[in-house]
Amino acid sequence: MQWTEPDFLLFASDAELLALWGGAAVFVALVALVMERRRARIVRIDRIGWMPWTGIFLTFAVLGASLLAVAVPAMLRG
Repeated sequence: MQWTEPDFLLFASDAELLALWGGAAVFVALVALVMERRRARIVRIDRIGWMPWTGIFLTFAVLGASLLAVAVPAMLRG
């Protein structure tokens, strides 16, 4: 069975691919933000995990915003 790439990815420009990656990074940042807020509401301090949600949020938010900042003007120009 051969896997084929979907047409919307096969014929996408570089700006569209950057925008897709930027959107995925922003989505991961939002998930990390929700998980950090969830961790902050835990009553028992010994039940807090070790995952650095704030660092993950900041990393992916900056990465996603950077990719979108580069991709959107190029997409608007056509």
